[in-house]
Amino acid sequence: MFSHRIHDDIYLKLLEPNDADDLFDITDGCRKYLREWLPWVDGTKSVDDSKSFIEISMNQYASNNGFQAGIWFHNQLVGCIGFHAIDWSNRRTSIGYWLAEGFQGHGIMTQATQALVDIAFKEYKLNRVEILAAEQNHKSRAIPERLGFIAEGCLPEYEWLYDHFVDHIVYGMLASNWDLTSRRS
Repeated sequence: MFSHRIHDDIYLKLLEPNDADDLFDITDGCRKYLREWLPWVDGTKSVDDSKSFIEISMNQYASNNGFQAGIWFHNQLVGCIGFHAIDWSNRRTSIGYWLAEGFQGHGIMTQATQALVDIAFKEYKLNRVEILAAEQNHKSRAIPERLGFIAEGCLPEYEWLYDHFVDHIVYGMLASNWDLTSRRS
């Protein structure tokens, strides 16, 4: 099973069935906040929905197609991050993430994202990582910008959010550029 310690206070771990209650609780507790930018929130109505997501995530990991990890801060599940899928033929992937509202502003997501990009390039030997974020989601966009990703363009009306479309900004990072970026930090 995947796990990765970032430092004493933060670690990533593949979601397991026994995490379903905690995952549902943080989703349900931040429902209004998360719903602003995440289209799956209304579909998460019970612990069983969180269990189903975890099962899908475990199958994704077992089929070597990326993974979804829980983010733990002080041994408490506070969010999720993962590779949507891995395109092994073209050696690329994209990263998605979310963090419970009360845990923002501590650098947790920046550190978790940096760890995933390191894994993508150093362990999986991928060449490209993308992060897509809604144009008006400034908190989400700050993560790739902070990590040196390049804003490569805008995808108009890319995602349907309940009652309207939102544009997405595509951020990209190449392995060769990450080596240069990571040497500076």
